[in-house]
Amino acid sequence: MKLKQLFTDDSAVSPVIGVILMVAITVILAAVIGTFVLNLGQGIGQSAPQASFNFDYNTDYNVTITHETGDSVDAARLNTTGIVSGPTNWEDKIGDTTVSAGVSAEFNNSETWEGETVRVVWQSENGENSATLSQSTAPTV
Repeated sequence: MKLKQLFTDDSAVSPVIGVILMVAITVILAAVIGTFVLNLGQGIGQSAPQASFNFDYNTDYNVTITHETGDSVDAARLNTTGIVSGPTNWEDKIGDTTVSAGVSAEFNNSETWEGETVRVVWQSENGENSATLSQSTAPTV
């Protein structure tokens, strides 16, 4: 038995490494192509902003909503739900394109609030994603 030749024989090392590399490259290519085909990266960059709003209700069926802190938001992307009458889009209310800290909008309701939940809702540019940035329950009178 040639023990020395057994430990120095490297004839099968190269093909094994080659097969492992080919399998790894195939898996990586399948992952990249699958990502493009399934369009998994479409939602990147369309995450909801982080913002805090204050709600101030009065007896005339009005609520003043003020952006207190957080990210500036495109006004065309903000709507207010829970309002019965009048425009609910922030761009129509404030006449500006950006809602930043300190900006307020007043919304009118034609009926009593009576515990109605009012929400500030953000919607992505492509309309596929939306998020409630802030909400408040109106006091009962």
